[in-house]
Amino acid sequence: MPLVEVTLTEGRTPEKLRALISEITNAVTTSIDAPKDAVRVILREVPATHFAAGDETIAERQAKAAASS
Repeated sequence: MPLVEVTLTEGRTPEKLRALISEITNAVTTSIDAPKDAVRVILREVPATHFAAGDETIAERQAKAAASS
């Protein structure tokens, strides 16, 4: 039973998240011939203030980008 976990920042629409689940499921079934019913997908949404790269949160990056626009 393949299990795929994805962590991403909050803010996407339910439709976008549903599309992501479908695309991941299709990729797993195609790439390793897993039965569709066996594929599990977990989406974990975190606040932009709790997700960072290079010692800068996504919220800080977004604020910086908005200020320079």
